[in-house]
Amino acid sequence: MGYLSRREHSRVELERKLAPHAGSTAELHQLLDELAEQGWQCDQRFAHSLLNRRLARYGWQRLAHELRQHGITDTIIASLRDGVQTTEAERAQAVWEKRFGQPADSPKEYARQYRFMMSRGFAPELIRRLLGDLPPPAAP
Repeated sequence: MGYLSRREHSRVELERKLAPHAGSTAELHQLLDELAEQGWQCDQRFAHSLLNRRLARYGWQRLAHELRQHGITDTIIASLRDGVQTTEAERAQAVWEKRFGQPADSPKEYARQYRFMMSRGFAPELIRRLLGDLPPPAAP
């Protein structure tokens, strides 16, 4: 109960944390089933909580990957995708402005900005639209 009182946990995450303390895996699965039935643990609620915490900083690709790592099913992830992807361009713009604020003036800077946005989980085509054309190389 202590884990669940601090924040939401996915079933897989909670199972991993409680496994060292459980007598058997059958007991652990029974406990997890009871917690889910009583509304203490819910993967859907966990997914919403994780999205609310990370949505302003990361793109959908990274968020979906993180949800999968926590054992969230593809059906839950798919149900969340439409709501998140409608704001993807605005969130990418905000992340880019906060970090860089000005267009790249060299191919090296363009690549740096592109890599940063990719590491945040934004789609390549969205990043290309956001950054615009590759700047020409500097004259020698």
